[in-house]
Amino acid sequence: MVEPFPAPPKAGVPILQLQGVNVFYGRSHAVQGVDLSLYSGVLSVVGRNGMGKTTMCKAIMGLVPIASGSVRFMGEEIGGMAPADIARLGVGYVPQGRRLWRSLTVHEHLRLIAKPKGRWTPERIYEVFPRLAERRNNGGAQLSGGEQQMLAISRALLMNPRLLIMDEPTEGLAPVIVAHVEETLVRLAAEGDVSILVIEQNIGVATQMSDPVAIMVNGRINRIIASATLAADRELQQRLLGVGRHSHDDVEPGGGDGGAAPSPAGSPAPASEGPIRVYMANPVVPTRWSREVPAAQIEAAARTISRPTLATVDGRRIGDTSAVAARSPSEPHVIIAGTLDTKGEELRYIRDIIRAAGLRTRLVDVSTQGHNQGADVSAHEVAVASPRGLSALGSGDRGAAVAAMTEAFRAWITTQQGVVGLISAGGSGGTAIATAAMQVLPVGVPKFMVSTMAAGNVASYVGSTDITMMHSVTDVQGLNRISRAVLGNAAHAMAAMASSHMAAARARPGQERPLVGLTMFGVTTPCVQQVSKLIEPEWEPLVFHATGVGGRSMEKLIDSGLLQGVIDVSTTEVCDMLVGGILPATEDRFGAVIRTRLPYVGSVGAVDMVNFAAPDTVPARFIGRDLYAHNPQITLMRTTAEENARIGRWIGERLNQMDGPVRFLIPEGGVSALDAPGKPFFDPDANAALFDALTATVRTSANRQLIRLPLHINDPAFAQALVREFRALHQGRRGTARTRP
Repeated sequence: MVEPFPAPPKAGVPILQLQGVNVFYGRSHAVQGVDLSLYSGVLSVVGRNGMGKTTMCKAIMGLVPIASGSVRFMGEEIGGMAPADIARLGVGYVPQGRRLWRSLTVHEHLRLIAKPKGRWTPERIYEVFPRLAERRNNGGAQLSGGEQQMLAISRALLMNPRLLIMDEPTEGLAPVIVAHVEETLVRLAAEGDVSILVIEQNIGVATQMSDPVAIMVNGRINRIIASATLAADRELQQRLLGVGRHSHDDVEPGGGDGGAAPSPAGSPAPASEGPIRVYMANPVVPTRWSREVPAAQIEAAARTISRPTLATVDGRRIGDTSAVAARSPSEPHVIIAGTLDTKGEELRYIRDIIRAAGLRTRLVDVSTQGHNQGADVSAHEVAVASPRGLSALGSGDRGAAVAAMTEAFRAWITTQQGVVGLISAGGSGGTAIATAAMQVLPVGVPKFMVSTMAAGNVASYVGSTDITMMHSVTDVQGLNRISRAVLGNAAHAMAAMASSHMAAARARPGQERPLVGLTMFGVTTPCVQQVSKLIEPEWEPLVFHATGVGGRSMEKLIDSGLLQGVIDVSTTEVCDMLVGGILPATEDRFGAVIRTRLPYVGSVGAVDMVNFAAPDTVPARFIGRDLYAHNPQITLMRTTAEENARIGRWIGERLNQMDGPVRFLIPEGGVSALDAPGKPFFDPDANAALFDALTATVRTSANRQLIRLPLHINDPAFAQALVREFRALHQGRRGTARTRP
C-alpha cells in the first residue's frame, strides 16, 4: 500500500499563508510584516542579497523564531513548531548550498530519506533525474553543482511534501542545467502533487517558472507583479533588484539573427502565452572534431514546455490574474478537458495555443486517479457531481471509475456558464468522458475531440450533436513533430470557432425568423414540402430526416432552446424502435418537448413501415412479411395491426406527458405514399388499429387534442390543417431563440 500524500487543503484554503510575519536577529529587523499566500503551483520570490528571503524560508521551516505574525500550512498554524514536526506535516526544504554528505553516495542519500511506502521512491527519482541514476554510486563530493542540486531536490521530494521550499535552486549552475531544473520544477507543479515556493535571483528563471512574481525589498514584499512586466522592464529590475537578467538571457532588440524588433518606447514586450520550445544546439558535449548538428536533428530533439496553471498570491489564483484566464466561471471561456494524469503535457499545449489567441481558458481534469494535477478545476471538483458519488471513483475498477467520471463530467458541464468551446484529446476512455459532456452542450457551442478513435465508427461519441472529431494519427502520448502539428491544428481551430461563436452571440438577432423543426421521410416528402412553403414567410423551417438520428438532432435543438416550434410530421422512428428496425428512435423520443413544454403539432407520418438494409439482412423472424424494396440498400416492411396498436399506445402515452399545448393530427386516408389505394402498404385495418389505440390512450382536453381528418397525409389540405393548428398554438408566442441559463 502506498502511503498517501497529506490531504489537500479545503477549497479556498492556501497551501501556505504568511500574515504579518516579523523576524529579528537581535535588534536587526530582518523580515518585516510579510504577507504572502500560495494556493497551488509555483510562486517565485525575487530580491537582492540581504533582503530577508532566506530568513523568510527559515521562519517557515521553524529554523528561526518569528517574533509575531502567523505562518499557516494548509490552514494549520505552524509558527513556533519544531522543524522536524513541520517537515512531517508535508513541508520540504531545499536550502541554499545543498548541504549534502560528502561521504555518502547518491543512492545512499536517497535510501536514507526514502519512506517504505512513500509515493516518491528512489526509482521515481531516477526517472525524473536520469543523470542521478548514472551517478548513483558516486559520492556527494564527486558530483557537479547541477547534480548536487538535483540530489538536494530529490532528497526533499522523498519526504513526500505537499509544499516544497527552494532557496536559490539555480545558483552557480550552468545555463543548460538551469533550464533542466526549471523545466523539472514546473512539471512537478503541473502534476499537482506538490506546490513550490522558489527563492531566486535569476529573473529569467523566476519569470519563466511563475506568473506573477513577488519582489522582496528590505524585508517586505514590495509588490507582486506580472512576470511579463518584470521581464520587460529593465529600469524596474535595476531599481528594485539591482540586477538585470543574467547575461545568457539577454537578447538585444533587433540584434543578431532573428532578433526581435524593439518594442515601442515605454511599452513592455508582450508575454508569450503559447507553448515554449527549448532547443539544444549541442545534444552531446562538443569536441574539436565535432561536426555541425543538422537543424532537423535539433528540431526533433527540442522540448516543449507549457506552463501549468500556477499558484497564486493574495487569495487569487494565478489564472485569475492573467489577461487570458477566466476571472470567474461565468466569463466567456474555452474549456480544455482531459485526463491530466496521462495527457497533461498535450492538454496544456492546446491550452497555451488557445490562450495565445487571446481567449480565456479553464483547464479541467477528468482523471480517475483522484490526485491534484494542477488544473483550474480538479478531478475531485468534477467527481462530486457524479450521481454515484465519489465511491465509484475509488473502487479500483477502472471501468467503473471511467463510467462514474463520465456521468460526473456530463452533470458538471450542465452547471457551467460562459462556456464558448470545449476541446479535449485522448484515447478511448478520455474520448468517452469528454464527448459525453459535449453532447449535452447546446448545438452551436464549438466542440472538438482529438482522439485515437476518430478513424473508426464515431456514432456513439458524436450522437445527435455537432462534435468535430479529429484523428490524432499517433497516440496521445507526448509531444513530437506529428502530435504538435495535429494538436496545434486542433487548438487553432477551436480558437477560431470560439471567437466566431462569441462574435455571433454578440450580434443582435434583428428581424430573423424563428426556427421550426419538421420531420420528414421519403414517403412524407410532399406533405413536409407543402408545410414548409406555407410557413416560410413567418418561420424558418429546419427539416430533419427521420432516420433515428434525425429525430434526436431535432430534439437536441429543442433542448438547446434553438427551436421555437415543431411540426413532427414523421414519427416513423418509433416503429423501428418497437419492432426492431435499423433506424430507431430512443426511449427519449418526444422527451425534449415534454421537458420544455414547447407547443407541439405532430402526426403519424410513415408509421406503416419498419426499415432494414438490403433484402438479405431482414431478420428470419420477418420472412413472409409484406416487404418492399425502397432501393437496393433499404428494405421496408409493412407494420401489422398488432404492431400498430402497440405503436399507437406508446405514442399516446408520450403525448399524455406533454404539459404544453398539443395538436396531434391523424390522416385517416393513409400515413405514407405507400399507404394508399393500389399501393403496396395500403392496409385500412392496420391503420384503424393505430388510430383507435391513439384515441383510447390519449387523455384529451382543451390543451391536448387529437384531430382525425378524412385526408391522406400528402394531401394539400392535410398540410394546410397542420399549418392552421401550428399558427393557432403560436399566436402571439413568436420570438427570438430561447437561451440556456
